Amino acid sequence: MNKSIVYIVLAAIVGLGLGYVLFNAAEEQQDTAEESHNHENASQMWTCSMHPQIMREEPGDCPICGMDLIPAESSSDGLTANQFKMTENALALANIQTTVVGTSDAVSEALTLSGKIAVNEDETATQPAHFDGRVERLLVSSVGQEVRKGQEVATIYSPELVAAQQELFTAAKLKGAQPKLYAAVRKKFKNWMISDALLDQIEETGKTVTRFPIYASFSGVVSEISVNEGAHVMDGNPIFKIADLSTVWAEFDAYESQINQLKKGQSIRISSNAYPNKIFDAEISFIDPVLDTQSRTVTVRATLNNAEDLLKPGMFVEAKVTGVSNKNSGLMVPASAVMWTGERSLVYVKPNANASIFEMREVTLGEKIGDSYSIVSGLSNGEEIVTNGTFTVDAAAQLSGKKSMMNATSEGTSTEEMNTMRMQLPKDFQSQLKNVVPNYLTLKDAFVASEVEHISSAAANLQVELQSVENQDLEGMVKSHFEMIQQKLKAISASETLEEQRAAFVILNENMVVLVNNISGIAPDLYVQSCPMANNSKGAVWLSSSSEIRNPYYGDAMLTCGSVIDTLGL
Repeated sequence: MNKSIVYIVLAAIVGLGLGYVLFNAAEEQQDTAEESHNHENASQMWTCSMHPQIMREEPGDCPICGMDLIPAESSSDGLTANQFKMTENALALANIQTTVVGTSDAVSEALTLSGKIAVNEDETATQPAHFDGRVERLLVSSVGQEVRKGQEVATIYSPELVAAQQELFTAAKLKGAQPKLYAAVRKKFKNWMISDALLDQIEETGKTVTRFPIYASFSGVVSEISVNEGAHVMDGNPIFKIADLSTVWAEFDAYESQINQLKKGQSIRISSNAYPNKIFDAEISFIDPVLDTQSRTVTVRATLNNAEDLLKPGMFVEAKVTGVSNKNSGLMVPASAVMWTGERSLVYVKPNANASIFEMREVTLGEKIGDSYSIVSGLSNGEEIVTNGTFTVDAAAQLSGKKSMMNATSEGTSTEEMNTMRMQLPKDFQSQLKNVVPNYLTLKDAFVASEVEHISSAAANLQVELQSVENQDLEGMVKSHFEMIQQKLKAISASETLEEQRAAFVILNENMVVLVNNISGIAPDLYVQSCPMANNSKGAVWLSSSSEIRNPYYGDAMLTCGSVIDTLGL
């Protein structure tokens, strides 16, 4: 009996203990689940099934099509739809560097302006013809030739002066009786800039002169020649123009946001790649009162003494305006961190300091002070951004299928706008890239025909042609576009399915159109065409030599789907 009671008591104690443990475990599991659910909701992003570039932190309607937003899927490693990850090895190879954004109460640096040397228009002159006639001899043979005042520069045959000499002979015989008549005839020749010595010679010899010399009225360097030997000139018409290069202008472009930091009389220090160890000190002498509406810049000018003839018109120079102060400038980021598309300014943010995760962020820029930009909106104090290797990170985003500068547009920015971004291409690169356009058109036609083998062959041929294009001087955005084209050509030639080839062709075209759009002198015209249904209804572009639509993304299925959105070469 006593043993039974003991066993019952022990069983009750064990049961209570097990119940307590199991109840607490269940409660902790529930708390963990609730915490996980709350964390998931906190980081949940919402997107549109038709326009995945739209990302919102709360549900609602798509601002483009009005459809209900749906939850954006996160990757298995917890990344949002806009984020991507790079390996530590890739970061090291690309020398990716980041900086934590901080607030600067006051900035006092040198404002840097870029420009070039120009002819001082205040010190230019035109050498005119002083009478009608035919140019028998032109002693100024080339632009850049130095001319001294009083130097003979041309010989002109003038029937008008030949006839006037008969008046001179007659007046000379009557000068004793009619001195006023004689003086009037001599004055007429002086108005034609004929020297007294030549007139005396004509009177003494009694021989008619048929060819009269023209003497330079100014000293300087010939900047323009307006006539050739044998040409007919009229009284007052220019024969050539002369520029006095003892002083030159240094002209710089200042952005709209920099105007308030500049004023006349401000000291600037000018340097040139031609003379890396020499500084030219000057003062701002002119600020253009009219803003260029295309470039959003004004011309800032300084006059430089060029007695040593070191500075040549057309030479690139850089100016540093010292003592520029900008208080309450707020967040400042290095210029190397910012990518500018012509419509938007973008940076790459590293949201987790302990992980190599990145996401693209659109920002609004303020003033540029030295090598930094002030940030009006888009970044917060303490956020970490990429400051070196930005274009490499953007290329990684594009390869990961994430929104990037080159393969996706932000809300309110169309594909057409992205294709109008302006950039400076080296002239040799432009010429060589222009030569491979026919190979690109062959590739496009192969896509229209939907022939996988023909597409692979055309892509391989275009890849070979691009390999011969000199690209070692390419930098930044231009280099990224060119490298992406080569990567996608390689992918197209290696793909075995038409779907894979067309997916790569979408990205290839986004980069190709941007580069070709910046080539000068496209001939014949090229047409930028777009299909809104391609690329999963995100839209896609391509180039064509004809305005007629032949869709490379659908072939016969939707051969005429699309429209011309731009013409290159007009």
